Order: sequence, then structure tokens, then C-alpha cells
Amino acid sequence: MKRRKALKWTLVGVGGVGAVTLGGVGYVGYLWADAKLDTVGKVDFTNPLAVPPLAESTQDSSGTRIFDLEIQSGTVPFKNGRETDTWGINGAFLGPTIRAKRGEEVAFAVRNRLDEGTSIHWHGMHLPAVMDGGPHQEVASGGDWAPQWTLNQPAATLWYHPHPHGRTAKHVYNGLAGMFIIDDDTSEGLSLPSEYGVDDLPMIVQDRKFDDANQFDDQAAFLSMQGFFGDSIMVNGTLGPYFDVSTRLVRLRLLNGSLSRLYNFGFSDDRPFSLVATDGGLLPSAWETDRLQLSPGERAEIVVAFEPGETVQLRSYPASHGYTGPLGRVNGADDLLDVCEFRAAGTLTDETAIPAVIGEAPDLESAEVAEERSFALSGFNQINGESMDMERIDFGVREGSVEVWEVTNGDGYMHNFHVHDVQFQVLSVNGEEPSEHLRGWKDTIQLAPQWKYRIAMRFTDYTDPNLPYMYHCHILSHEDSGMMGQFVVLGEGEEIGQVPVVETAHSHG
Repeated sequence: MKRRKALKWTLVGVGGVGAVTLGGVGYVGYLWADAKLDTVGKVDFTNPLAVPPLAESTQDSSGTRIFDLEIQSGTVPFKNGRETDTWGINGAFLGPTIRAKRGEEVAFAVRNRLDEGTSIHWHGMHLPAVMDGGPHQEVASGGDWAPQWTLNQPAATLWYHPHPHGRTAKHVYNGLAGMFIIDDDTSEGLSLPSEYGVDDLPMIVQDRKFDDANQFDDQAAFLSMQGFFGDSIMVNGTLGPYFDVSTRLVRLRLLNGSLSRLYNFGFSDDRPFSLVATDGGLLPSAWETDRLQLSPGERAEIVVAFEPGETVQLRSYPASHGYTGPLGRVNGADDLLDVCEFRAAGTLTDETAIPAVIGEAPDLESAEVAEERSFALSGFNQINGESMDMERIDFGVREGSVEVWEVTNGDGYMHNFHVHDVQFQVLSVNGEEPSEHLRGWKDTIQLAPQWKYRIAMRFTDYTDPNLPYMYHCHILSHEDSGMMGQFVVLGEGEEIGQVPVVETAHSHG
């Protein structure tokens, strides 16, 4: 019998570099061969897609819109009528969709009713550092938090989620997440689908795994370089979801809300759809495609057309890029997943359209650059060879300035990169023009192994020499392990200060 050639994989981790030799006929080889997940045709689409309710608000005498958010525990019968322990915001699982308009003053009464500290970070939001909800704004068990700011950015699909230092993955996995939609005069004047829950759908796509007791199982997959991968896909907390389509055009606000999993979205019949917005808002014009890859934390708005009486599934196809070597398979690169089924009615209304001109293009390519910086992500927990230190401010930027950052994935694993407070323009990828799906405003970007990304951002409005914003990998096991840094925005004459000490339950040792 001919002996199969062994596979030799190099693993870079917290403890350094080591080699693992995997025999092709051994147990590990079997696990690798069995690692591809294919759920096509195996999902019973029997549950109506849940649409998160719009968060209620009140107005005070100054016109400020006030939202009440209570972080709480609960239970949900996801499978077989058996209850699963969960966390949620104003409910047992996930949170309401917050919706407000540019120029509005918004305030939040956040109450933490969990038995441990947590926080709410407004992912993609331009706001003062003290309102950001990062690891320096943790809300103690039983505590309250009252952030308030003026919405000052274009219409966009953002989201909110916890950001406690070293525990973000657990808190998101337990159910703490929700969408935050900003409208403006431009978006409200467009003919795009816009009726929430009818032809304008929030879609928080996440993976979960359940143990024998129907509880969430958060054990990382064997040989995974990204942490956890679930074998069940849910949308807005719904397993096996279907949606009854009543309009010819439907706008899907896609959010990759998973801890680690990448999704390469497309439809079961490979129909084209139109990308109309990325993380930071509307594109100048729509881009037609049949695949759209989103890493954790990224958002996109797409518009898809349906015909009367048809049924089609939204799927996630194997990754188009982002992995090197055989470890891609055990990190989800080859997975083929049914996500949601769309069932069109026999008669569809047709009152919306995709305008030729939608938004404005990013404008930083010709801006004067005040500083250029380089960032290399490697292993599980390092940026530029260092892990996160809550008391270390890595650098300061000047208010009003434009900077260009070159960001590189320095190893063979998948990473991505998220910057708080700002939206950035992707100038180039490996020295080439960015592809169409990267030509809008972004705050999170997937980093393919060894590729170099040049991104430009302008820092405006808010300064604080002591309270930092974060930049980090949004694969949450990497973030929690220390793949994160922090910067402050400085006003004229200000110098980097001292971060207030925040007690946390986590240390990188």
C-alpha cells in the first residue's frame, strides 16, 4: 500500500512557532478531510425571519432623542422547543434596531443587568472617545451609562455590540448585538427600497453551535486559527429563516455579526445583485455582482430583484480570497452554507428603483497627508510585534489631519482591521486600484495573507489626549487575545496624556 505524503503545517500562536506534521491516514487527516461544512439542501426553512423592532425613543425639552437600553439575560427556544440561555438588549436575544437622522442629538440610558461588566460600542460611529463604548467605558454589573452625542455622518448601516477588554467574543456570542441605521436628507430622497421590514431588511448573520443540552457551545474548532466556528447559521436570531417577498426590489442590510466566520454571499441561482452601500454609507453608483465577501464586522447594503412566485436561497459560498495553505478548510474557507430563503408572492409591487447616482465618492486620495504609518498583524495577538496594553497609548494623531496607514497581514491566517471613530478610503491593495466593493467608505476591511492595504482617513471634531480610540482585528478571538492598539486625537498644542486606569477582568500577562 502506497503511503500518503504527510502535510506539514506551521502554526504561529501565542506561544511562538511550532510545526505540526499531519499524517494523511491519521485521525488529524480525517478531521481535516471532514472539516468542510456543506448545509445546502439540509436546512429546513420553516421559521419566518425575525425583524428586530425599531427602538422606541422619547424627546426631552431640548429635542434630544433618548433611547433606553437594558442589557439582560434571558432564554430562547431556538431548537426543539428547548430553552437556550442567552443575553440580549431590551429582550432575550440581540437588540432593537436604533434608527436616527444625521444632525440629531441622541442620548442613551444604558443599564447593565447582567452579573458581570460589559459595554456597548457604536461600531462605525464618529463620536467623542468618551462616548465610544470601548474597553475604557465598561459598565459594571448593576451600573448605568449615559452617552450622548450629535450624529454627524452620512446615512449608513452601523451596528452596536459589547467591547469589554478580553471578553468581547463571549458577550457577542451570548447575544449582545444590534443594528444602528443613520438616515439623512440624501438617503431619504432616493428611490431605493426603504420600508423597514418590508423591502428594507436588516440581516444580522451569525453562526452558532448547540451542545446536547441545547446551550451555546463556544469551543473552538480543532486547528482553527480564528477561534470559533458554528455549524448553524442564524439571521436576526432565526434558525432556518424564510422571508415572504412582496416587492420586486428588496434591500438587504447585511452584517457579518459572527465572531470569526467569513461569508461570501450569493444566491442559489447565481443571480446578480447591486451593491449600493458599504460600511460608511452609500456608494456613488451601484455595482452589480453575484458574490460579496464580508469578514466579521463588515456591512453592506445590496438590492436584489425578484420575480413573482419564485423561491431562491441566499447562501455563503467558499471564500474567493483570504486564506493560504490547507488550514483554510478548518477555518471555514471551503464551507457552503444556506443562509435564508426568499419566497416571492404571485404579485409583486414595483415602486422602487436603483438611481444612477446614489452617494458621494470618498475624497481623500488627493488630500495633503500629515503622517504615514505601518501596521503588521501577526499570529493571534500582535500588531507591530506588541499586544494590547490598556495603559499604553500607541500614538497620537492631530485633529483636522489626514493620515495614510499601510496595513499588512503578516502571516498565513485570516485577519481584518477595524478603526474606531473614522471611516477610511482604501487607496490601494498590493499597489493596485481597490476592487469595486472597496471603493466606498469603510471602517473594517479583510486582510488577505501578505497583502498590503493603504487606507486614508481624516480625524475631525473630537479631541482628548487621555481617552483613546481602538484599532484592532475584528476576529474576536484575536481581539480578545491582544491584537489591538489605541490612539488619541490631539488638539492644537496638546500632547499624549495618561489613560485613566480601568479595572477589568482580563490581562494579557
